[in-house]
Amino acid sequence: MGLLLRNLFISFPGILAVTVVTGTASLIASLFAKTGRTQHRCSRLWAKGLLAVSGVKLKVERADHIPPGGIFVFVANHRTYLDAAIMLAALDTQFRFFAKSSVFWWPIIGFHLRRSGHMPVHYTNPQKSLKSMSAAARLIQQRNVSVLVFPEAERTEGILQPFKDGAAYVAIKAGVPVLPIGLIGNREVMPVGAALIRPGTVHIKVGHPIPTLDLTLRDRTRLTQTMWVRIADLIGWPVPEDVRESVEAAPVGVTGS
Repeated sequence: MGLLLRNLFISFPGILAVTVVTGTASLIASLFAKTGRTQHRCSRLWAKGLLAVSGVKLKVERADHIPPGGIFVFVANHRTYLDAAIMLAALDTQFRFFAKSSVFWWPIIGFHLRRSGHMPVHYTNPQKSLKSMSAAARLIQQRNVSVLVFPEAERTEGILQPFKDGAAYVAIKAGVPVLPIGLIGNREVMPVGAALIRPGTVHIKVGHPIPTLDLTLRDRTRLTQTMWVRIADLIGWPVPEDVRESVEAAPVGVTGS
């Protein structure tokens, strides 16, 4: 009952207020700012406000693995609707992310996503999905911004699911490193299927960059498996032994996490 009351009288009204204020600022900025950088700053303020009123604290470990001005394809495990907000609040750098294509048809939100430079992902249409991945690689090269991908594709519960190879495709195509990030505690603050946000602490563990300059698109499966193992090690989850053995037999980038 206490959690319900907290959400009804503190979290939800606070989230609504933060969303109205930052959303309005972002929409106004989008009429003049073409690069999406101002909209991203508004999104970071929104994310920090949302987490603050919800009682969610962040603890970032090894943020020094993200050098100022560094361009990456960020990859992270995906457990909750809050994950995008967590990443926005935690990473003090410009990046764009993928969202389900249906979200781009939502009033206001879809307009904001398009004007901010975020990209739709089409899970049921491989051709459109490939087009989005190629667009992400061009975005990195042309605008010098990073891209965030959740390689599990959808929110998952339980073990870390096999990664899709879209993130590897984007990183190799753009010629930028992959930066694995492990989120711990995100499932506890908002479990899959839950409507209420629980106060708590989310740990963001930043791994070592995985270079891609010597890789070709034929290496994307190997790179995808490497990302899977790296994030599993960061969050303390198992991966199939044959996958780990394959990664160790043909390593990509530096060792460790």
